[in-house]
Amino acid sequence: MAGSSPSTSDGPAPTQASPDCLFCRLVAGEVPADRVYEDDDVVAFRDVNPQAPTHVLVIPRAHVADVGELALQDPALVSAVLRGVREVARREDAASYRLVFNTGPDAGQSVPHVHGHVLAGRSLRWPPG
Repeated sequence: MAGSSPSTSDGPAPTQASPDCLFCRLVAGEVPADRVYEDDDVVAFRDVNPQAPTHVLVIPRAHVADVGELALQDPALVSAVLRGVREVARREDAASYRLVFNTGPDAGQSVPHVHGHVLAGRSLRWPPG
């Protein structure tokens, strides 16, 4: 599995699961989700509170708090997440889409497990929020 290689940074390696994490429980199949894509490294599922006609979250199977930590801990897993995003966009027929990673509660991250929001299906204005 691409995301299970040892860390090459000073940070800790990603953990396989955190029992208190909603998204780890979703990966394990303990929490239902409308999955649209999955592979050895990532799971993608529809957001329960969509902000666009297409709103899919792409998460690594390994537990990492946010995208900054993921970049330090496992650059190969960052690439796997982005490949998952590309595959979701392809499957959703989204030629144009926005990818958002919120980091921390003030930025809107409500689940401390890195997740990219793939938004598409309508005109997305700038600046957001």
